[in-house]
Amino acid sequence: MDRRTPLDLAYDALAAARAVAETAAARADAEDRDDGFPAADVSDLARLGLLAAPVPAAEGGAGLGEEPGSSKLAQVLRLVGYGSLALGRLYEGHVNAIQLVARYGHASQRARLFADASGGHLFGVWNTEPPEGGLTLDEAAAGPTLRGVKTFASGAGFVTRALVTARRAGQGEPLMLVLPLAPGERADLSAWRAHGMRASATGTVDFTGLPVAGDDILGGPDDYHRQPAFSGGAWRFAAVQSGGIEAVFDAWRAHLAASGRGSDPHQLARLGDGAIAVESARLWAMRAAEIATGATLEPERVVAYVNLARLAVERAGLDVLQLAQRSVGLQGFLRGHPLERLSRDLATYLRQPAPDRALTTAAGEILAAGGRAGDLWEGSAE
Repeated sequence: MDRRTPLDLAYDALAAARAVAETAAARADAEDRDDGFPAADVSDLARLGLLAAPVPAAEGGAGLGEEPGSSKLAQVLRLVGYGSLALGRLYEGHVNAIQLVARYGHASQRARLFADASGGHLFGVWNTEPPEGGLTLDEAAAGPTLRGVKTFASGAGFVTRALVTARRAGQGEPLMLVLPLAPGERADLSAWRAHGMRASATGTVDFTGLPVAGDDILGGPDDYHRQPAFSGGAWRFAAVQSGGIEAVFDAWRAHLAASGRGSDPHQLARLGDGAIAVESARLWAMRAAEIATGATLEPERVVAYVNLARLAVERAGLDVLQLAQRSVGLQGFLRGHPLERLSRDLATYLRQPAPDRALTTAAGEILAAGGRAGDLWEGSAE
């Protein structure tokens, strides 16, 4: 029996993403402040079904990301990122959390948390911790409680279902927890004075004293770091970034058209190089989604490809930024110019962790592999 509802069968995630991107782009400048957050855009994600869309189709959602190669999810992430990279960052974290619940949750957890997503709750995944120590799960007579903080938590104070990692005292392998939070609870955004992505509400969340119920624990020890899903999931933020690259390119292209400078051969040459970079980013992100979700390669090979993809997208983004800023000149650095905020957001979001390790890890896998270079990303994991 088909357990999907008629709404699931008819749902058009791409149309919803295009609608969200259009309104998010119109609001993004107003949200570009230290205390900014795209609250209206998140409401649109809920209203148009995109918060519920990643829930498996058999469990009441649209199954976004279940399609072969996750091509539709990659396009949705790209479109949302085109409208607003801050919103794209938040939505990517929401999708990641829902996919982790789908992968590791037991039946009652899945039912409860998927209902929360369908009800409009924004999920986030927060793993970053300060150098002096992370989140600890302490046993107490009244039950386990948390001690410590998460840092660089996007959506702090706005995410109402937080997926975090924590270690039991004296144990090394972390557990995943999915915790309900009230709006504004435990969040400190005072240190988030960033160059770009100001509307992402990235801050520190203090979980000290928060009680943990048994049903808050998701999966088993160190499931969060299981490969290839952990590193291979980087394709999602690369897809969001590719949308931001397109937005910078379009602002640059519109400036040349409006200023009448597009006929200059040097400007055309730069624009052509930019178009190559834009399409390269899109293709790398789409192919990474296909490889990461296709289950045809060994985990190490999947991680290698996605690592290359995230760096290729980063390089494409940096190339487009340089070309656009050289073409537009000083005007593109003035507040109020469409390129100015888009460039800051993209330059900030391109700064993802451990790029050197990602490159050398991928290169090591490639060096150890046999066969021809053209066959590296083909084959079977069986």
